[in-house]
Amino acid sequence: MKRMKQRQTGAATMLVAAGMALAVGQAAAQTATIAVGAPVTSIDPHYHQLSPNNAVADIIFDRLVNNDAQSRNIPGLALEWRAVEPTVWEFKLRPNVRFHNGNAFTADDVAFTLQRLPNVPNSPSSFAAYARTMSRIEIVDPLTIRFHTPQPYPLLPLDMTNVRIVDKETAEGATTEDFNALRAAMGTGPYRAVTHRNGDRIEFERWDGYWGERAPFQRVNYRMVTNDAARTAALLAGDVDLIDQVPTSDVERLRRDQRVRLAEQVGLRLIFLGLDHLRAANENSPFITDNDGRPLGRNPLADVRVRRALSMAIDRRAIVERVMEGAAVPANQFLPQGVFGHVGDLPAIPFDPDGARRLLAEAGYPQGFRIQLNGPNDRYINDARIIQAIGQMWTRIGVRTAVEAQPWTTFVGRAGRGEYSAFLIGWGSNPDGSHPLRNIRATVNRDRGWGASNRGRYSNPQVDAMLLESLSELDQARRETLIVGAMRIAMEDVAVVPIHIQTNIWATRRGFEYTASVDEGTLAKRLRPAPR
Repeated sequence: MKRMKQRQTGAATMLVAAGMALAVGQAAAQTATIAVGAPVTSIDPHYHQLSPNNAVADIIFDRLVNNDAQSRNIPGLALEWRAVEPTVWEFKLRPNVRFHNGNAFTADDVAFTLQRLPNVPNSPSSFAAYARTMSRIEIVDPLTIRFHTPQPYPLLPLDMTNVRIVDKETAEGATTEDFNALRAAMGTGPYRAVTHRNGDRIEFERWDGYWGERAPFQRVNYRMVTNDAARTAALLAGDVDLIDQVPTSDVERLRRDQRVRLAEQVGLRLIFLGLDHLRAANENSPFITDNDGRPLGRNPLADVRVRRALSMAIDRRAIVERVMEGAAVPANQFLPQGVFGHVGDLPAIPFDPDGARRLLAEAGYPQGFRIQLNGPNDRYINDARIIQAIGQMWTRIGVRTAVEAQPWTTFVGRAGRGEYSAFLIGWGSNPDGSHPLRNIRATVNRDRGWGASNRGRYSNPQVDAMLLESLSELDQARRETLIVGAMRIAMEDVAVVPIHIQTNIWATRRGFEYTASVDEGTLAKRLRPAPR
């Protein structure tokens, strides 16, 4: 009894302390502290197409074309753009913009940046696709640049939303390590990086020479706190002002807490399973055996019936309701309804364990087989719990599943090398179906910059042909028909196994407010002192 009273007293003391911390007013608002749930692997804005990296890059650097909270294109370093000829795009650049080192921003910096994209060594997910479409870059004058393409290319402005512009003088010859050490991290963004502790934190100072709206905070501390409980505790203790990836188990409690406010938005992040398309039907897949643990001598995942069976065995609604606790919507394809390229008449994937067993038997696996399902444990909301749930569902249809969750930095490298048979991963799309097709579904092609994140090595000539045709189609209705057609083929072929689309949730303590967005990037410019 005495020990219980001591615990209750201690808990009460902690709650009082947290309440006092949350009540701190705007007097301390010159510094904002953000805790993010996913690690940032590099400050080089061209090293790795990864949402946490891109969010940090958008604090330091700018793009020619920016996005608003609904991912609509808005002017950035370019004031306007137009196709002056069917194969020539002209961009008028913003005048009187300077980099953090004082250098003037000009068309030379844009040209240098685009030439750098395909030449970043060891990139796990390259940005090269956004430069490969250009046959020539023409600098008309210091504030006018033209991009020549071999054929009409309607997506060039959209591509520019993925490219952060660097200072040519600073970045010429610079390595990714030079960016990580902040020697080359000179942007035109609202804040400049002053400290970087890899995997731990980044500290920023306001750049008072910024061309846009003045940043609201003098300093921003950007901490990587991958443990869910620790992130929520830091918010409640007043150690941080904003957290992202709010743990689903905490959402309802925080929603009722008057000291905290939530910002929520259904996003563009699909959580899905990648499968081994690299090995042929007569080859062993690395983490698949027969029921006695012996090599099968074949790759079951090369058979669409097996892929379809594994997809049908997943109860997506149960995952959304029990694992994600409502913070997601079940998915049957890459894009949510209303996004360009969404396949409107694609049926929901049924949860049908009996049908899955029949398909396995038809494919020659009436007794199933053994498989290992891999995934990260610190990247996506409830990632380790999701693969545990899927593993149990697969085991129930006779595919005995072992589960292994690893830190993201280990997992993503192995996934990129094609070392897994089945793995959980996510993709945050631009609001255009060509984006996931080029990066995830297209056959890996370095010359075109395709398949940069196609870690399962899926390849389908029909999908490639329709994608290629769409990329030079100026008629939007015809282009969407091609994108929808390619997406339909890939999903009916079970190129990947879609699970759900995440709801993006942020939480701030009293005195701060955050603008939720369909992209999941946690951006300092979206955090502001709350109006009184």
